[in-house]
Amino acid sequence: ETLKAFDREVNEFVDYMFGPRDPRVRGWFLLDSYLPTFFLTGAYLLCICLGNKFMKNRPPFSLRAHLIVYNLGITLLSFYMLIELILATWEGGYNLQCQNLHSAGEADIRVAKVLWWYYFSKVIEFMDTIFFVLRKKSSQITFLHVYHHATMFNIWWCVLNWIPCGQSFFGPTLNSFIHVLMYSYYGLSVIPSMRKYLWWKKYLTQAQLIQFLLTIVHTLSAAVKPCGFPFGCLMFQSSYMATLVILFINFYIKTYRKAPSRTAVKETPVTTEIKNGFHKDYYAAANGLQNNKKTQ
Repeated sequence: ETLKAFDREVNEFVDYMFGPRDPRVRGWFLLDSYLPTFFLTGAYLLCICLGNKFMKNRPPFSLRAHLIVYNLGITLLSFYMLIELILATWEGGYNLQCQNLHSAGEADIRVAKVLWWYYFSKVIEFMDTIFFVLRKKSSQITFLHVYHHATMFNIWWCVLNWIPCGQSFFGPTLNSFIHVLMYSYYGLSVIPSMRKYLWWKKYLTQAQLIQFLLTIVHTLSAAVKPCGFPFGCLMFQSSYMATLVILFINFYIKTYRKAPSRTAVKETPVTTEIKNGFHKDYYAAANGLQNNKKTQ
């Protein structure tokens, strides 16, 4: 009874803050109450803290087979979401510049269903960090990595409850495309014989940054020429994406723009920090495979 009362108070507060929820998604798994999303996020953060302590004096796990299956699964899910979002928005005649929440009828429901999977995929992607913990790659668990994972899951709970279609489609469409490239790369990287063919990893960072910038432009386009999509949501999304741009540019500069001093070049092998033009921070930020110094 205490938990039910707490759940009711939390959801009443959330409704007071954001207004009436979209009735089209009522009853969908995990959406009616904020507590499951909140507790899953708390469990994720707790696993990072306790997991690192648990693994401190234990040997790391290899998990090669698990990583192949996991990365393949995320790749296939991302491909499904990409294709389904393209088809659903095409069917609904979505306006690329600005699309409201109610004019496309059944196509809006179809988009919302895909975006629910996008929301749910964010809790699946918590495993990116769990694999880092089990493989004792704590240096890869950076602020950017944890910030991105924890916030996306919670933000998309809000998106699905209040703005589950319309203008919300664009970012997930781009992100699904990026994830097809990214997770397929990481899955192939687990197979030693495939690594010599993976020449395109240095372009993933650039693709991530382009994705964020395009999403900001698309979001602000609806503010410049409105179509009824909530203005506050547009401002929040633009601000959040701006934080990702700043954080990604930070390690992009470390990777591509900072020329090492002559002393550093003489004293430090290139492979300790940068391999094939790819800084170790990217793996933590882009939720991928470990920085395997022996195999590059």
